Amino acid sequence: MAHVELSLSEVFVPAARTLPEQESDNFGQWSVTVSRATEPCLLIDADTRVVAVSTSGCELLCLGCPEDVIGLPLLDGCLRLLDFTAHRGELTEQETDKIPPLLALHSGRLARGLLRVQATAAGCSDPTVDAISTPVLTGGQVAGSLTFFAEV
Repeated sequence: MAHVELSLSEVFVPAARTLPEQESDNFGQWSVTVSRATEPCLLIDADTRVVAVSTSGCELLCLGCPEDVIGLPLLDGCLRLLDFTAHRGELTEQETDKIPPLLALHSGRLARGLLRVQATAAGCSDPTVDAISTPVLTGGQVAGSLTFFAEV
């Protein structure tokens, strides 16, 4: 019969990773990730201000450069949403409360839906996108929402 002997000396504990101040919480980490993402995505805070947006997200939504929209309110400065009628009228406040980024923020649950965005950049047509949003938690509380977009 084989004999196995085991002895332990010091236990190896990896050094704690030090993060920059902006990355010290979950929300900050998502902000950095969205800023560097190749996928079209957007991060808003609890006050519905744009915290981060990917370059491809800006291109898909015809918003210009990410620096142009960071800090703006999602609906009162960044996006103008249109209905799906031939008239393409602006959505009412009651309808905008149901868009995925805001629904995920207020309900604390996943949300998905289609959005028609009025293009603000020259040479863009009004894009229709599929939006999938999830709440982003910090300390167990909803701190914002993260939305991924796909062109329809």
